[in-house]
Amino acid sequence: MGYVKWTFWLLIAVIFGSFLHYTLPRHEVVRVVNIYQERQDPSGWTSIFWSGPKVKSGTQTSYDVQFISAVTPEGKPVVYRNEDTGWGWPPYFKFDTANLSTRAADLQSTGEAPKWGVMTYYGWRSELFSIFPNAVSIKPVDGPEVSIVPWFNIIFLTLLTMAILTVRALWIQFRRNAIDPVLGDVADAIEDVTDRAESGVDKARGMFDDLTGKK
Repeated sequence: MGYVKWTFWLLIAVIFGSFLHYTLPRHEVVRVVNIYQERQDPSGWTSIFWSGPKVKSGTQTSYDVQFISAVTPEGKPVVYRNEDTGWGWPPYFKFDTANLSTRAADLQSTGEAPKWGVMTYYGWRSELFSIFPNAVSIKPVDGPEVSIVPWFNIIFLTLLTMAILTVRALWIQFRRNAIDPVLGDVADAIEDVTDRAESGVDKARGMFDDLTGKK
């Protein structure tokens, strides 16, 4: 039974952790190399990783998506989609796709004369399933050695941990003061009923023995 309990909570932790990892903003120093637009027709389960036509029209099935190609200081290629999130989830309330594309184009450069920027984004990249993280903003920086402190994530995760611990403490106190005494009373009542039933059975057996002359 203990294995089932811990497996359940481990599964919940993995799902919740994956949700946070996908949703929370991340930052990456990059050099923009290209801005382009490509027709997309999201379908199947991977459509959940696209903002999709629902942000633009309720009838479209395919639509044009802007992309930003970039390179990290280590030379790793990265590609971001540039889609509005609108009023949907995640709650970035992004409506400035065109402005972001312009800012990224302004930072476009070559390896001989690089311009660096900090790209803020959320989501995952999967070449197998053609999933791209969504760019949220980009800010120019002096060089690739800039250090980035994810203050939002630190504050958010700290508050979330405090909230979870508070709820857990309140639940333990509630269970100790309200549920456990009731369960104890129920257990006592069941034990009392069981004792009475056993006593009744013993009396009935004794009466039957008396009637049949058994000793």
